[in-house]
Amino acid sequence: MRIVAIPGSLRDGSYNRMALRVAAQGARAAGAEVVEVSLRELALPVYDGDLEARDGLPEGARRLKALLLGSHGVLLASPEYNGGIPGGLKNALDWASRAEKGEKAAEAFRGKVAAILGASTGAFGAVRSLAALRPVLAALGLTVLGDQVALPRAQDLFAPDGSLADEGRKKALLALGAGLARAAERAGG
Repeated sequence: MRIVAIPGSLRDGSYNRMALRVAAQGARAAGAEVVEVSLRELALPVYDGDLEARDGLPEGARRLKALLLGSHGVLLASPEYNGGIPGGLKNALDWASRAEKGEKAAEAFRGKVAAILGASTGAFGAVRSLAALRPVLAALGLTVLGDQVALPRAQDLFAPDGSLADEGRKKALLALGAGLARAAERAGG
């Protein structure tokens, strides 16, 4: 069973990437193979229907779609930018949802299970971006687990090496990843 892990931040030293990796450990411990995607390495242009009509999908979108099509679940970490989903993450979801010849729209997502988490340096822990992300993922055909993890004041939680000192939050992230792996397996993984 394969899970695609997508950190919604492009930033080096991203707290969301650090948190995502802890959750991915939980998924691996539950038997999943986890493949982490770098939005920066995908190098996706801003979605543009004219660009798509002229050139088709960019190579980065094709790579992301191939990973998603070969997966059983999606683990997403979203920072909160101005109370919402980061543009880079939304853009990647938009590109990956595009149908190519012989496909249905959002085919790479349909029938899969997703888990979400977020970290921010503010007091709310990205809860607004997670609330905004849920309906987007549902519209793509993903079943989003009810559990989520929000990490406020993330700068106080992580060491520079990415380790998480707070045992309670670490357990929550590990449980989220393990729960996603179990749900993906039940859903057909």
